[in-house]
Amino acid sequence: MPRALLRNDVRQYEDLRDEWWRPNGKFVTLHWIAAARAALLPPAPHDRAVLVDLACGAGLMAPHAARLGYRHVGVDLVTPSLEQAREHGVAPIRADVTQVPLADGCADAVTAGEILEHVPDPAAVVAEACRLLRPGGTLVVDTINATARARLVVVTIGERVPGGAPPGIHDPRLFVRPSVIVEAAARHGVRLTVTGFRPSARQMLRWMITRRGTVRMVPSRSTAVLYQAVGTKSET
Repeated sequence: MPRALLRNDVRQYEDLRDEWWRPNGKFVTLHWIAAARAALLPPAPHDRAVLVDLACGAGLMAPHAARLGYRHVGVDLVTPSLEQAREHGVAPIRADVTQVPLADGCADAVTAGEILEHVPDPAAVVAEACRLLRPGGTLVVDTINATARARLVVVTIGERVPGGAPPGIHDPRLFVRPSVIVEAAARHGVRLTVTGFRPSARQMLRWMITRRGTVRMVPSRSTAVLYQAVGTKSET
């Protein structure tokens, strides 16, 4: 029987360790979001380019990092997740995403996907991502907005429907306004462009009926639920 844990308790990922790579498992939507995140990354600029993946989980970005030509370094706190990430070609580092034991400017690209809504200080995570990023490097983040609509979609509805978030995985009190991320990045030399995104309605309906195929994340005019942000670190 699963342990009774508080919302957003990191130990939930230990209990859900078998779900990361299970076809149509509880983390299936994270695979779709990882693909959308990767779509914002440029190809590796040279043959030793490094992608630092903050809160890498079990390495869902691995196939995308390999396709784009990056050496994939993953940072996470959950040991079973990092063990799986290693099996998928990720160089794992067990660390807090606000205190990564890597040098300033070591990364050609940094991603922070589906983590900012899980931490008490998302601005600190963005600051650390910017520290790791070399001048001219690319930062990509995605998270959940701090709105009533996001709470309804992600928690009230999402935790009750097949394919939605595992119950208790989010604490809506930690959802993040875009301005928090944009302002934090700007303080560290990265100007972010924010866009909304959502699952393709047609593909999502098909998936819910058949449990087959993948669902593409598509741009949305609204950032009220999910949003992405991408930017380049200033050369000066």
